[in-house]
Amino acid sequence: MLKQINDTIAYLESNITNTPEIGIILGTGLGELVNEIQVVHSIDYSNIPNFPVSTVEGHEGRLIFGTLNGKNIVAMQGRFHYYEGYSMKEVTFPVRIMKSLGVTHLFLSNASGGLNPDFEIGDIMCITDHINLFPENPLRGENYAELGPRFLDMSQPYDNSLIEHAITLAASNAIKVHRGIYAGVSGPTFETPAEYRYIRSLGADAVGMSTVPEVIVARHMGVKTFGVSVITDSGVPGEIVEISHEDVQNAAAQVAPRLRILMKQLVKQTS
Repeated sequence: MLKQINDTIAYLESNITNTPEIGIILGTGLGELVNEIQVVHSIDYSNIPNFPVSTVEGHEGRLIFGTLNGKNIVAMQGRFHYYEGYSMKEVTFPVRIMKSLGVTHLFLSNASGGLNPDFEIGDIMCITDHINLFPENPLRGENYAELGPRFLDMSQPYDNSLIEHAITLAASNAIKVHRGIYAGVSGPTFETPAEYRYIRSLGADAVGMSTVPEVIVARHMGVKTFGVSVITDSGVPGEIVEISHEDVQNAAAQVAPRLRILMKQLVKQTS
């Protein structure tokens, strides 16, 4: 892994001119944020050594370097998922690269099924904690002390100060947000009604197929994280209906303008 990281960093540093301080994974609801980035470099994943290539519709597959609200950023336009067949180390490899390039903060978004009966489709949830229901942990296997500790403390997976800033910014922009716990599952199937009930009984407010692996690896390397879930469907008993990927994308598109405002202002205030 160390050789792969070094090879990838050597390639990127020979092709970029700025040092990013903030990493953004442009997940569901954040895709259009790329249009507000002052792009300096845009590199296709297929050209980056050791990078996987996203296979999911709506995930473009480019690493974007530029500025947003005065901050040097690197953004993933398309993420990788465990359900695509990648290993957890492949899914999280870009986070390793972001940190190695200089990133200190990582912002993420995802699409989620709402489990909390107080949530509605189209709501935004600031993730305060997560439950890892993936069948594998990205830190399983040999640990490299250069990257992080063998046994990782996860008492604060999502940075409390970033959460509080986001809540304040949302209120000042009349954007409704919730706080809640995210459960990460492997997918690619959406949950059955029984699975929704089970995951809710564990204490989760939303469930989705990403984010948890990236956050674990970010924290392993000392990167502060902030994550939001876009509630794109309901797993609340009595509200469950047939759902498709297109439905999820359509629901997320309705939330996107509000989420862009929130993320742009949070980036501006991050130091």
